[in-house]
Amino acid sequence: MALFIMILRKMINNKWLELSLLFGLVLSVALASSMPIYTSAILQRLLIQEMQQLQLGSNQYPGIYWLSASFSAQEKQPKHVTIAETEQFLKGKEGRFGIPVQSFVRERATQRYNLTPAEPDKIDVNVQRSADISAIDGMESHIRLVDGRLPAKEPVNGVYEALVAPEALTELGMVLNTVFIIKDAGLQEPISIKPVGVFDRKDYTDIFWYNNTSSYKNSFLIDFQLFEKAFTVDGKLNVQSSYWYFALDYKLLTLASADGFLYNDEAINTYMDTHYENHNKNVPALQTLTNYYVKEANLRKMLWSLNVPVMLMLAFYLYMVANLITERQKTEIAVLRSRGASRWQIVLSYAVEGVVLGAIAYGVGPYIGESITSLLGASSGFLEFVQRAKLETALNQDAFLYALIAISASLVMTIIPVILATRVTIVGHKQQSARLQKQSFWHKFFLDIAIIGISLYGLQNYKTRVKDILSLGLKSGDLRVDPLLFLIPAMFIFGLGLLVLRLYPLFMKLLYRIGKRWWPPTVYTTLIQVSRSIIQYQFIMVFLIITIATGLFSASATRTINQNTTDKIRYSAGSDIVMQIHWENDAPPAILFGAEESSDDSSSEEASSDDAAVTPPPKVQYSEPSFLPFTQLPGVEHAAKVFVKNDASFTKGKTNAKVELMGIDTKAFGETAWLRDHLLDHHIYEYLNLIAKNPSAVLISKSVAEEYGVQVGDTLSVGWGNLEPASVTVFGIINYWPSWNPNPGAGDTISVTTKQGTTTKVKKPMLIVGHLTYIQNNIGIEPYEVWMKLKPEASSQAVYQAVIKHGYDIESLTDAKQAQIIAVKDPFQLAINGVMTLGFIISVVVCFFGFLLYWVLSLSARTLQFGIFRAMGVSVFQLIGMLIGEQVMVSGAAILIGMMTGNIASHLFVPLFELSFDPSTQVPPFQVTFDPRDHERLYAIVTVMITIGLVVLGHIVSRIRIHQAVKLGED
Repeated sequence: MALFIMILRKMINNKWLELSLLFGLVLSVALASSMPIYTSAILQRLLIQEMQQLQLGSNQYPGIYWLSASFSAQEKQPKHVTIAETEQFLKGKEGRFGIPVQSFVRERATQRYNLTPAEPDKIDVNVQRSADISAIDGMESHIRLVDGRLPAKEPVNGVYEALVAPEALTELGMVLNTVFIIKDAGLQEPISIKPVGVFDRKDYTDIFWYNNTSSYKNSFLIDFQLFEKAFTVDGKLNVQSSYWYFALDYKLLTLASADGFLYNDEAINTYMDTHYENHNKNVPALQTLTNYYVKEANLRKMLWSLNVPVMLMLAFYLYMVANLITERQKTEIAVLRSRGASRWQIVLSYAVEGVVLGAIAYGVGPYIGESITSLLGASSGFLEFVQRAKLETALNQDAFLYALIAISASLVMTIIPVILATRVTIVGHKQQSARLQKQSFWHKFFLDIAIIGISLYGLQNYKTRVKDILSLGLKSGDLRVDPLLFLIPAMFIFGLGLLVLRLYPLFMKLLYRIGKRWWPPTVYTTLIQVSRSIIQYQFIMVFLIITIATGLFSASATRTINQNTTDKIRYSAGSDIVMQIHWENDAPPAILFGAEESSDDSSSEEASSDDAAVTPPPKVQYSEPSFLPFTQLPGVEHAAKVFVKNDASFTKGKTNAKVELMGIDTKAFGETAWLRDHLLDHHIYEYLNLIAKNPSAVLISKSVAEEYGVQVGDTLSVGWGNLEPASVTVFGIINYWPSWNPNPGAGDTISVTTKQGTTTKVKKPMLIVGHLTYIQNNIGIEPYEVWMKLKPEASSQAVYQAVIKHGYDIESLTDAKQAQIIAVKDPFQLAINGVMTLGFIISVVVCFFGFLLYWVLSLSARTLQFGIFRAMGVSVFQLIGMLIGEQVMVSGAAILIGMMTGNIASHLFVPLFELSFDPSTQVPPFQVTFDPRDHERLYAIVTVMITIGLVVLGHIVSRIRIHQAVKLGED
């Protein structure tokens, strides 16, 4: 106990250093614990969003858990016993889904029987009618009567009364109160059934209903209890199916409860497999939940990789503070060693200090990490925040586990300087104090060169990988963002910063020699101080270098990823909205045409000896809808007709090849389409103007020119199917065009026969762009796409509604704006934006405290020197000037080196993110993006940090008293 009290007293005596160390530990724990909290929070948000999207897309409630079972003739026990056991089992599982069950619905159905009218003279007997008798428990409170009345709960004069859906009246060709008789060889006695009412759902948003009412068009629905008594138990009719439906509150589904949900689902599956030969289920949330385990693992790996630079920064900070504490106590450690204390006793005493601080950090850090998570959710870019719904955060077991790991790793970092210090005796310590250290540890063992070499090796490997993917048309898979893409740049930044610091002393000596005859005393003194003490300044310089360089790299990486994601979406769509409208035509039904085609095929096989030709499909005549309304829709700035034929072909001499044909109106297309600048050799307007004056002029892709030797001025024949081709003239060659992907896909290969055998060759996509009117007049008229460019504040939903209001049927739709919104909400995109921003903010905060702590301690150690300067007549302003000069040569130089390092790292490593976007589909090509606003924010933050630090240091210098300094020198 006495030893523990002594350790606490020692910590109190060094309270500022200990508080600085505690600050670093708390930040480390907060950052580590925020990872699982953020992972759960962002995936939880996305889970609910995907559930809601599922409901919008399929018009089906996402909380469905629906089971069905069919009974076979070989049942070992009565059906009502089997059903009762199943329902008892399901009731037991109801509370184990992990989320509330809003309703539990039971449904039964008999097999389908033929119906015979009881009064043939009142109904058409020639109509074949068949139906089943069904029952849904509790449906009475969820329906409204369209016609008739509710059925009786018991047979009336031997007739079962029933409800029917509106569609059943048409399907069965009947009216209400018509009695039908069910006769079957296997029945004990005929069953009479009479529809007495027509029902519909009371509320179409009611989750009680699993099916639409139209699914009961061949069903009579009777009272559930009556069904159970007459058919399930007594067996008057054969009960063929039983259905059970849980309506779960999916909005309360969390990743924490997902395990219970999946385990419960597996238990139900096992039971159903054991008791039923034929059974089915429908659980829309199941696939989403299964995919989320993969997403969670990927996102967790992503967060670790994104936080690598910040973790390195915190580790460096902890080591620096622990080293400062140890440096101030080296004399004490050496004395203890000389008086018989073992190394491990000394290390243990410092370890106890670390445990005390670690316990405090462990208790506080996870809660700060939870607060940090809310900051992550509001980030939409580097140092950019938006008003977004707050992330639902909650501390979980993983958060405290991560916190414990962070504390353990941090304590190891703080103990290392102590272990090194205990190796020196009092004599060795005095010898080291009297000698000038010439090289730091990392420079002595060339760690800077080794780290740069490793990072450049990784850079080359990634470049080779990207090149192979592009040239072979392969897919990079769903890599999202490879963790090494963040680790390698962090290593490069650290290594290059150390390398420049290796050369910096030489620059200082050169600067000193150049102006040693002219430097004023203050500058001369500053140069001497910095050049002789460059080793002790390296910690703070590395700090600043890593902060600035990491900030620049983070800004460039985040901006580049966001911009290229947006560019890819816009290029792939071609314009803001692209839709295909239904055109009236005389095409035969697909089934009939398929039958004719198959009969033609068989006849051609029989006549193959006579070289009989297969009858070509008939030419379809289309009726083009009016295009004018599209140009007048609210919110639409421009609209264009764009005809795209993927299976067209062109002929040049004896060469015939497949090609994608695009027909456009040059003026409207130029006003509507989107293409990133500098993709083409000239602006897209110049290409459009080039072909505008000649109706038969076309542009061809570079792949056509290279593969078949087509040049500007050549004449080609272009067409498709059995239509007469048209003659066109090549006016230009292009590499890219809106919506067209020039990169080969995984299946774009052809077999080439050579002398060495058959080999597979990658075939690049090909494109020909011509005039729509020329194509329509000379080849044929087929449906085209409608491309629309919206006004800046226009609503996509308003455009959809206006199109439908004009009577158009939308067959396909691509909305680039909505796709961008979805992309921004992607968990990986959110992780990059949030963690990059958070990492830089933490780095700046840590760097500020490290900067301030270092210089305060440095000035404290040099109080005697400043006192002597004041005694020699140096004014306070001259002292502050010396301090500013020292800051320029140390902090200013570190900032410049950080800027240089960050820009080099961005240009070298940010292009590697192309691999994570699947280069074969990343069109336009990946482009590194720098936004001046990011640099302005970064420099503003650093300037504020340095300014505050200088004000504090200036205040300290101004308070130095000569007599105190002299007395300190005497002590």
